[in-house]
Amino acid sequence: MITSEANKQIKEIIKLQKQSKYRHKTFQFVAEGVRMVKEAAKNSCLKKIYISDCVFEKIHETLKEFLEKYPYEEVSDKIFQKMADTVTTQGILCITEIPEYNLETVLNDKKHMWLLLDGVRDPGNLGTIMRTANAAGMSAVIMNKGTVDLFNPKTIRSTMGAVFRMPFIYVDSLEDIVERIKSNGYNVYGTAMKGSVVYDEPDYTKGAGIVIGSEADGLSSSVMEHMSGFLRIPMEGGTESLNAAVAAAVVMYETARQRRKVTYPKPLCHKSATKSIDKSFF
Repeated sequence: MITSEANKQIKEIIKLQKQSKYRHKTFQFVAEGVRMVKEAAKNSCLKKIYISDCVFEKIHETLKEFLEKYPYEEVSDKIFQKMADTVTTQGILCITEIPEYNLETVLNDKKHMWLLLDGVRDPGNLGTIMRTANAAGMSAVIMNKGTVDLFNPKTIRSTMGAVFRMPFIYVDSLEDIVERIKSNGYNVYGTAMKGSVVYDEPDYTKGAGIVIGSEADGLSSSVMEHMSGFLRIPMEGGTESLNAAVAAAVVMYETARQRRKVTYPKPLCHKSATKSIDKSFF
């Protein structure tokens, strides 16, 4: 059992929790909780597991198949609290490799539906966006360098495991990526409070790029210059704007709705079947 904060492994974990540069230098990050450990293992990213003494017996039984496959350490409760980023922990965390994706593969995904982030800075928002993008069936989340670190502990928790399932990539120039998507025949729309069209008006069935700007400033002027058009989300009750993650969810699910309607068209009732319906039920 590890009982000292001076232990080299503990120092490594604390450093990974606190330093973005170190995470990217080592291509590793820390994921906390049973769900995240399972997701990391399922996606072949897990390197080592650490379990708090007070839950060791319970966790050992719950994750027996993983503990037989991956190296693990039992840690005293006091030391585990220093390792963990959360106040109330599940008593388990792991070191995991950062998933890597190829830009060409991402841009050639058959769904042709990309979410681009222009300087989204809130860790919770980014995590929620990743989780929603995964649920809405997007091709990938493409971020510029002004976007918060995806491997921030708060962001990782907010993804609820989607960080291991949703393709993502950071790029130096979002403008260049927008132009590449457009050159392949797809429109790229930016969200703006005074957008020219309502978000559900464009046809997304053949693919598109959707750009979400920062919470405070919206889209940067340099990115705006490359848009095919701008989308607005109608709001009532005096509301002036939506949280970046909420705005992204609204638009992404509209693209999913349109694509689902094309993929799974509603069947028509046969005339004879329609006639046989007992009208007393209506």
